[in-house]
Amino acid sequence: MTQEFRISVAIPIHNEASVLPELLSRTLGVLEKISSGPHQILFVDDGSTDETLSILTEAARHDPRVTAVSLSRNFGHQAALTAAIDFVTGDAVVLMDGDLQDTPEVIPQFLEKYFEGFDVVYAQRTKRKEPLPLRLCYYLFYRIMARLSDVDLPLDAGDFALMSRRVVDRLRRMPEHHRYLRGLRGWVGFRQTGIPVERSERHSGRSKYGIWRLLKLAFDGLFAFSIVPLRAAVLLGFFAIFFSGLFALYSIVAKIIFHQSPKGFTALLLLTTFLSGIQLFFFGVIGEYVGRIYEEAKGRPVYIVDRVIGGAKHSDSGAAMNENLSSRGTRR
Repeated sequence: MTQEFRISVAIPIHNEASVLPELLSRTLGVLEKISSGPHQILFVDDGSTDETLSILTEAARHDPRVTAVSLSRNFGHQAALTAAIDFVTGDAVVLMDGDLQDTPEVIPQFLEKYFEGFDVVYAQRTKRKEPLPLRLCYYLFYRIMARLSDVDLPLDAGDFALMSRRVVDRLRRMPEHHRYLRGLRGWVGFRQTGIPVERSERHSGRSKYGIWRLLKLAFDGLFAFSIVPLRAAVLLGFFAIFFSGLFALYSIVAKIIFHQSPKGFTALLLLTTFLSGIQLFFFGVIGEYVGRIYEEAKGRPVYIVDRVIGGAKHSDSGAAMNENLSSRGTRR
């Protein structure tokens, strides 16, 4: 490992005051065992309303390795991850959640693969501690997403990963508003590998990802990396035309040869209702794509930075990122 090598650990955080002391202690302890440096922990406070920002401010003032980026409001997990990517200064960057379900002790394993020549090393979650119905939903989502996506997405891999500087630089140039970073990470390419990591229980507090946020993330991934829903509408329309044509042909033959007309008002009503529902469903799918185009066309920043606290500027690229407006975020 060269003397100049530095690693940045980027952590989005929202109302995690109860977790922060343990998170800081364990992460700093891991970084102290990694040679070279100085290394960096960058927190992005995503509009917290508890004592999170106060704790981060105190930590940043006492330790030059800690930097806190405070956003002007809660922009969401993926926006906070984007801000973290924009402000890190290290040669390699680890993205992880701030609830200690992503354990910092895995970072040395990431580095082993990184120094073997991999640009992306992601954690493949095993032995999750969530309730069974939620684990089943995660299991199905990752496999459906992998089948439908135009990009090769690894199974059971979340945002917890190490990325090289060249991957981070390319992610910074991507202007999408509805972001699914684990998909963008796969789209970038380069050498990537996964390591199995046991998913720990949440340290304390409650998860900020409710059912609606999880669904939104799933939709962001699906609509950002697949046009299969649009193709499904075409295929279903084709089959509807094909079978209605067969039924029309049957009706003509029955009338001419058997002098009978097909009967069944109930069947006709059900068929009409079914096709109307299908049409409305795919109007909604098309609306999702159009709505996302509309959001992109407005050109609003993904996030807005209130202030940056602490942090030694270890490199020109990092200093420039801290002194100038980000390509996606703006300062107030």
